[in-house]
Amino acid sequence: MDPGVCGEHLTTLLREESELLAELEGLLAQESRVLEVSDIQTLETTTRARQEKMGALARIEEQRRSLCAMHGFSADRMGLESLMAWCDSEGKLLSRLRECAERAVRCRDLNDRNGIVVATRLKRVEGMLDALTGRPTRSDTYGPRGYTGSNARPGRVLGAA
Repeated sequence: MDPGVCGEHLTTLLREESELLAELEGLLAQESRVLEVSDIQTLETTTRARQEKMGALARIEEQRRSLCAMHGFSADRMGLESLMAWCDSEGKLLSRLRECAERAVRCRDLNDRNGIVVATRLKRVEGMLDALTGRPTRSDTYGPRGYTGSNARPGRVLGAA
């Protein structure tokens, strides 16, 4: 494959990646709004769509790695930059790669924020379940032996009154 054909292939991959990341960013923003109103059915739909985008992004990443390997470059960022220098002497692809990286960071931040919301709600629900079932609340602090209260053996009687 000559450098021009390789550059076209890489251009296509970066364009597809950018589009998928933009769609993923929108889905993650939608997921955030859905989490605020606790719309479980819409959340399930959004989650499935998010997973499909993640799968498509993984396939693009694999194609990019294969392209690097096919031309004798390593499959890491250094290899990709070397491939880009070989097939894109004008440096147009580097700005597309940066755009993808910036979008990926925004997606990661949105996903992290959504994960915090889910974890907080889960902890709240666990607390309510503990109150309803009469189970003692567990402590997430470290005990005298250096482990959290959740690692203690269940059902062990330490003393009686």
